Amino acid sequence: MQVISNARNLARVLGARTILFNSNLRFSSSLIQSHSSSLQCQLHGDACPGICGSCYYPMPLHSFYPMISRTCFSTKAGTADSNPTEAVKELYDNMLQSVNVKRTMPPNTSLWSMIGNCKNHEDIKLLFDVLQNLRRFRLSNLRIHSNFNCDLCQEVSRACARVGAIDFGKKALWLNNVFGLTPSIASAHHLLSHAKVHKDTKLMAEVMQLLKRNYLPLQAGTADIVLRICSDTNNWGLISKYANRFIKAGVKFRQTTFDTWMEFAVRRGDTESLWNIEKLRSETMKPHSLSTGFACAKGLLLERKPTDAAALIQTLNETLSDAKKPVVVVEVEKLVNEWPSKVLKHKKTEDRKALAAALKSDIPTMVAGLLNIGLAGSVNLEEWRKKEILS
Repeated sequence: MQVISNARNLARVLGARTILFNSNLRFSSSLIQSHSSSLQCQLHGDACPGICGSCYYPMPLHSFYPMISRTCFSTKAGTADSNPTEAVKELYDNMLQSVNVKRTMPPNTSLWSMIGNCKNHEDIKLLFDVLQNLRRFRLSNLRIHSNFNCDLCQEVSRACARVGAIDFGKKALWLNNVFGLTPSIASAHHLLSHAKVHKDTKLMAEVMQLLKRNYLPLQAGTADIVLRICSDTNNWGLISKYANRFIKAGVKFRQTTFDTWMEFAVRRGDTESLWNIEKLRSETMKPHSLSTGFACAKGLLLERKPTDAAALIQTLNETLSDAKKPVVVVEVEKLVNEWPSKVLKHKKTEDRKALAAALKSDIPTMVAGLLNIGLAGSVNLEEWRKKEILS
């Protein structure tokens, strides 16, 4: 009996400890799960719009927000470029004070002023932190689920391109983002313009991919910038790829886009592509611009039709306004003195001599036809014949 009694007492003690242990384990597990869930909301907010507004935090929101800012935006000590400017930092602190302590939305002018004052990458970092805090405040305190309007996103993208913070600029193009931004094709144009200035085809391709992934519609302005980048970087394969993509998307090209595309084709001596582009152009717009007209004249020269080239230039001159007619003379001079060497560079070595001989013969014939109407008066054929256009 004594043994049985001792056994029962031991079982009660062990049972109590087991219950206590299981209870602690469940409590610890729930804490870990809650903390993990909170971190997931922060890390995957881009993929789950609005999720941060519904996450449970085991501390008051006004205590949690400053911690996010300090954690995400602490930077290494370094050069002046790695520190935010004084004006932006002051606006940043005031806006966080407003939402975290005063619990009110800061004035719109503060945000717009911050965007306009961004001078470096660290300024943009603070800007995006403010945007995330403002979005969270609108969602949790004001119950506003909609994003900021697209005008704000456009100005944010412009600021990113201006200071070279392209990594943040690309985040502004995501349809689902934690910053409350409403992406638009106009926002993408700021990044594409930055790519054009720096002749950056890699950035251009990344932006075009973002447009596709986020269902942003292509526009005529997009084609204008993209085809110019391809032309400036002398990448015919890329210009053909994106031109076809724009055509399939139903984009109507501007005159300036056809200018770029046709000038590139004739610079390469690719008459087949030139006439295909001209056919597409003539379906949407009848009159030639100065650039497309001269591109076609050069194409006729490549096909050994100098008389037709002269006639086309004469017709073009008649259709242009009086203000633009002096430019025709300048373009004729460029055609004679500059274009032959450019087109020869794109030809295979074995084809260059034959083309050079053809141009040496046909260009004077074309110029003779233009001299009669005063469009080639500045061309010195005697000096031109002495030049070696193959050099």
